[in-house]
Amino acid sequence: MNIHPKHLPADERRAVTVESVVALAGSQNPSEITTAAIAKHMNLTQGALFRHFPNKEAIWQAVMEWVAERLLARIDRSAQGIESPLAAMEAMFMSHIEFVAEHPGVPRMMFGELQRAESTPAKRMVQTLIRRYGERLHLLIEKGKASGELSPSLDNEAAATLFIGTIQGLVMQSLLAGDVGRMHQDAPRIFAIYRRGIRSAQ
Repeated sequence: MNIHPKHLPADERRAVTVESVVALAGSQNPSEITTAAIAKHMNLTQGALFRHFPNKEAIWQAVMEWVAERLLARIDRSAQGIESPLAAMEAMFMSHIEFVAEHPGVPRMMFGELQRAESTPAKRMVQTLIRRYGERLHLLIEKGKASGELSPSLDNEAAATLFIGTIQGLVMQSLLAGDVGRMHQDAPRIFAIYRRGIRSAQ
């Protein structure tokens, strides 16, 4: 970016702050990211940072809003124009994996928020994201049943949960292995097993 962080308009400063947190979370434990570390990463003072966010919690909420907006837009684009519900689900699956590969700090932050006992704005945003994601899957599953592509006896709730849970498992394995690229190799084979489990026997 050519514009120096100190000279950015307020909206852009907030956006750059969010992107800085996502970048930092890709290389360190999100719970250890301090406002001082964020400010240093942006070459700002903490005071300058707090002119745009009242506290760290507000920054985390903005990060989760950024994640929700971009991830849902990404999966929507991937499925657009695909007639087959099963093919659309596969496109969503692969685009989600691609998103995580580009932003490895995102799942670390999401898992961290969901583990917190208290209800924070950021945690509620993650829960909203998962709910909205599930709604998209439910629509595709219903469409697949209606077209005969998916098993008519398929449990919609379980199929949607397994879809999201499978991605979370893939992400967790790659984080444990310290190899984000592994997701790209494993995703097609993993989705093939999922597809066999939900498609119509016809």
